[in-house]
Amino acid sequence: MTNFKKGISRRRLIKTGLAGVLATGVSPYIFSRSAFAQEFCNAPTGDTVTLGFNVPLTGAYADEGADELRAFELAVEHLNGEGDGGMIPHFSSDALTGNGILGKRVAYVTGDTQTQSDAARDSARRMIERDGALMISGGSSSGVAIAVQGLCQEMGVIFMAALTHSNDTTGKDRRRYGFRHFFNAYQSGIGLGPQLGDAYGTDRRAYHLTADYTWGWTQEESMIAATEALGWETAETVRTPVGAGDFSQYITPVLNSGADVLILNHYGFDGVNSLTQAVQFGLKDRQANGKNFQIVLPLVSDLMAAGAGNAMQGVFGTSNWYWSQQDEGSKAFTNSFGAKYGRPPSQAAHTSYVQTLLYADAAERAGTFYPPEVIRALEDYEFDGLGNGPTLYRGADHQCFKDVFVVQGKENPSNEFDLLEVVSTASRDNVTYAPDFFEGELGPYDPAMC
Repeated sequence: MTNFKKGISRRRLIKTGLAGVLATGVSPYIFSRSAFAQEFCNAPTGDTVTLGFNVPLTGAYADEGADELRAFELAVEHLNGEGDGGMIPHFSSDALTGNGILGKRVAYVTGDTQTQSDAARDSARRMIERDGALMISGGSSSGVAIAVQGLCQEMGVIFMAALTHSNDTTGKDRRRYGFRHFFNAYQSGIGLGPQLGDAYGTDRRAYHLTADYTWGWTQEESMIAATEALGWETAETVRTPVGAGDFSQYITPVLNSGADVLILNHYGFDGVNSLTQAVQFGLKDRQANGKNFQIVLPLVSDLMAAGAGNAMQGVFGTSNWYWSQQDEGSKAFTNSFGAKYGRPPSQAAHTSYVQTLLYADAAERAGTFYPPEVIRALEDYEFDGLGNGPTLYRGADHQCFKDVFVVQGKENPSNEFDLLEVVSTASRDNVTYAPDFFEGELGPYDPAMC
């Protein structure tokens, strides 16, 4: 009876009040799909299940997208029982056995978001409608993530967001069919604020250059809240276009602004370019208000540190994860990724890999691919062993809560990859906020049909 109608257990039927049909011999197909999960978008019918990986291979976040794709490919190998299994043996759940997902071999298709919301939605739609993708993952831009998350809600396909840091992703734009493992801008502010106060004092004037879209806006807002709580003043906030390349016209006014800190709310190539150009303008060597001028990059990755080179030295930021972590799961993932690609994984790679495993694990634990049941398996799920310590996927907003790492560019890196140092950790308790802290509604469980 435990395999009755595509893995729906007697226990699950009892919970829905329908166990009586088993004794009568009446076919359960007469009931609604919400009860028996017989019909949903791209329900697998063969011996494979297809996942869609939608990443930026062009645009300002292309480096992050390339590393995401590497991690997705590695996750699929491990789910299919190939390689060394990576994080799977260290995962607190024992549902994943290397036999695909629910006995079906995992296949995948890919798309290029171009770091643009419209292109990302078109790409995701093609993977769902043409290729039969049952789950979509990817990102690197919060604008992209929010756009694709909305599409997936409309089409009844689960979206396991990769790199997206805007508060809005699991705030005002949260969706029932979207889940975020990555931390958010508010949590960066909570983690980074005390470190900046200790390092630079409480009497500072900050100038913000901010990427002009949802992530930049919420990152700026969160950093202003964190720094003004220290006693800092906000001298100026200036919005910059994504992919600007040349930031000199935005950096020049900083010199005469009366600010003594420049906060760069930029990521990817934009973060590399604005940081590098700020250093070339001599900001690191300046004094203002009787203090040494400082530069802060609130969200940073090792890929950005590599691109910025010496300009990154001494600069503070936050990271969702870093490859030098010494827990067993992180070491296993870093070793697997390094053996395959000849370099350590970035935080974008890590969250992409973990999201793939978490989707597969939820389907296994639910005993079905039916999206509402997979969603329920993810909601309020506590897990460990995937690189950030004990983690909660909160049901109220689909945000993961875990430790946040504060990092600083190393002054004397030991090799080309050893560029950042974790200097402090903001605990999960400290970065957890109330479910209604950000407004938003998840929406219904019942899926549309794509």
